[in-house]
Amino acid sequence: MEFKDYYKILGVGRSATQQEIQKAYRKLAGTLHPDNQDSGDEKRFKEVGEAYEVLKDSGKRDKYDKYGAAWKAVDEGYAPPPEGFDGVRFQRGRRNARGFHSTGSGTQHSFFDVLEQMFGGRDADWEAGGFGMRSENLDHEATLYITLEEAYQGGKRELTLTDVDSGKARSLRVNIPADSRNGQRIRLAGQGRVGRTGTRGDTYLVIQIQPHGDFRLDGEDLHAILQLSPWEAALGAAVELQTPGEKMRITIPAGTSSGKKIRLKGKGLMGPDEKGDIYVETKVVVPAKLSRQEKEAFEKLRDVSDFDPRKR
Repeated sequence: MEFKDYYKILGVGRSATQQEIQKAYRKLAGTLHPDNQDSGDEKRFKEVGEAYEVLKDSGKRDKYDKYGAAWKAVDEGYAPPPEGFDGVRFQRGRRNARGFHSTGSGTQHSFFDVLEQMFGGRDADWEAGGFGMRSENLDHEATLYITLEEAYQGGKRELTLTDVDSGKARSLRVNIPADSRNGQRIRLAGQGRVGRTGTRGDTYLVIQIQPHGDFRLDGEDLHAILQLSPWEAALGAAVELQTPGEKMRITIPAGTSSGKKIRLKGKGLMGPDEKGDIYVETKVVVPAKLSRQEKEAFEKLRDVSDFDPRKR
């Protein structure tokens, strides 16, 4: 069966977050839309839409990642292929006396027929199944909430997981990798459900970064407000900023007003290919109460200055 690489179609990596997938889709859809006379491409527009419909849905995306070209059959309730049989389409059908399914033509196909067809070429559209196997989903998924600092620097976390079969709690030490991001999965091998043969699946921890008090996360970029005194804004200054990853010293140009954005390139979270940026927006703040000397200084500034902020 034909395999379409939806990640390649959207131009994102396999570990792309939902925000990255949505961003890539919107950009391509706008460029390829048939109404766009300069770059419209109806065929590619439909391919991009098909890819987005699958990858934006976490359930469909998991099946696509696990079963490849056979994901749709699994999504429709058909038995998933055993490991190593991604090139064969497994489907429920009428089971014959030998324990195999019929393709509808009345011909019985043995296991060796299927192997021959697989190695003879992947273009044949075979329906196989009924090999006396039942699919078991032994994997378990849970959300791991981490801080923005942990996303930058990584760390270790003691977790208590409840066994999905026995209900008993067990403690695990988990390593959170540096440069983690939303949607990234940490695999805990052998910590899933127990199968009929005693085999254990895996537990996957899906990373979710918690909101931060000082920084707003937008994809891989961070946004923050930097408060300045009137004299720092007017005269310029070098001020310290504690980011989730490190302490930085930022140069504020003389004559900086509120609302000016300063870009710290490559200081954001790690993306599929490179790190995002930090955007710092300045905000000039005046003292709530003035001392006598401060009041006199401001009055003197008022008297000697001809600056009018409302004059254009």
